[in-house]
Amino acid sequence: MATLTGFTQAFKTPDLRKKLLFTLGVVVLFRFGSTLPAPGISAPDVRYCAGLESARGGTAASVYAVLNVFSGNSLLHVTVFAAGIMPYITASIIVQLLTQAVPRLQALKDEGRAGQAKITQYTRYLTVLLAVVTSAGYVQLARTGSLYPGTDCSAASHPIIPHPSVITLATMMITMVSGTAVIMWMGELVTDRGIGNGMSVLVFTGVIAVLPGQIEQIYLIRGIVTTLAVAAVIVAVIGFVVFIEQAQRRIPVQYARRMTGRRVYDGAITYIPVKVNQAGVVPVIFASSVLYVPQLAASLLGDPDRPQGWVAWVDRYLSPVGSGRPVYYLAFFAVIIAFAYFYTSITFNPAEVADNIRKYGGFVPGLRPGPPTAGYLRYMITRLTAAGAVYLAVIAMLPMLGVDTLGAGNQFLYSGISLLIVVGVGLDTVKQLESQLKQHDYGGFLPGPGRPASARHEAGWNPQRRRGIEVS
Repeated sequence: MATLTGFTQAFKTPDLRKKLLFTLGVVVLFRFGSTLPAPGISAPDVRYCAGLESARGGTAASVYAVLNVFSGNSLLHVTVFAAGIMPYITASIIVQLLTQAVPRLQALKDEGRAGQAKITQYTRYLTVLLAVVTSAGYVQLARTGSLYPGTDCSAASHPIIPHPSVITLATMMITMVSGTAVIMWMGELVTDRGIGNGMSVLVFTGVIAVLPGQIEQIYLIRGIVTTLAVAAVIVAVIGFVVFIEQAQRRIPVQYARRMTGRRVYDGAITYIPVKVNQAGVVPVIFASSVLYVPQLAASLLGDPDRPQGWVAWVDRYLSPVGSGRPVYYLAFFAVIIAFAYFYTSITFNPAEVADNIRKYGGFVPGLRPGPPTAGYLRYMITRLTAAGAVYLAVIAMLPMLGVDTLGAGNQFLYSGISLLIVVGVGLDTVKQLESQLKQHDYGGFLPGPGRPASARHEAGWNPQRRRGIEVS
């Protein structure tokens, strides 16, 4: 009820109503492009082969399962948006990593908005380059009949591209690359004029479009008992994810009394909120992408009739459905843990935070400003990241480990990643909408226990807060 009341209040506010309607319109256009067939394909053959792939367990058994989930089944149906948003996500991660390693990019980051605009432009260029490579791989898979492995959809019996001329293949590639560019543009529009982070909202939309189909396939293949068991697991996992995503360690910071101009600011005690899962879902996406690369290379370069030694090794040990699944699970777990630490280290700089606290005359009680404070923050973030990384790995792998236990087949294989994305993006979008409601003296729709009914108090307004500086 509180959530519905919050949305009702948002629609009563003209500027928020415009943002919500704009975001909804972009989502509708995104789903339309996700169902629009790419030029040059045979729509009946695509529908037939996609039906066979879904009946045998969806694309979870293929080498590009995660990409199909993020694209909202666009890859499986060879649509205009088949390349999806994954090239942009990959490009963003690469640029963030390079920013820490390349002095020129680090200098641009320190320049503020102008430097960030240039970094964004570099990300766009890299996105287009990755989209070219990705679309070329997809077109090759569709041309050779390898887009639906394990089915009888060969290039001879059910050709996805009936007339694979150079012009047709080039047109398909250009269309898919343009589709990725349009998705990137729509995401930036949502970020600027809508509600929430645009790219996250589009990923959320694609994942939501896939989840009901996975549940339906479980029901059709395994029956109502297994479906109810899977639904119970989903509810439990969502509750656990919400609890951890909201969890944070609050490090107290005290500010001394100071004078700025003619105004005197009293000392204040605030805190630095450090989330348990500081890295978000990025480590899971990165780990999925890293393990996807050798599978895609084996699919494109390997001989399906007489597989080479390295192809057989990849199919056995780096596939979530191969006989060497334990090796895949171990590699997946290790990559998530490692990248969670790495990504947290580049997004949360203890030395920089400690220096900012010192500049504003603050200190952590019991610690001297400067290096001692930075060392304490580094110690705390290391301990929290350990718990957050294990949490990410467990949630991402829980559906994989439960495939055989619940007998749900491959339909539920990647739903751990899906649930992480859905819950994380949903919470972030709700918080952004609540913060904008607070600016209009509304109470929001995520009330805590015991909060007073007054709109200003529900919004967390405190007249004493203006006297201090809050570090976030």
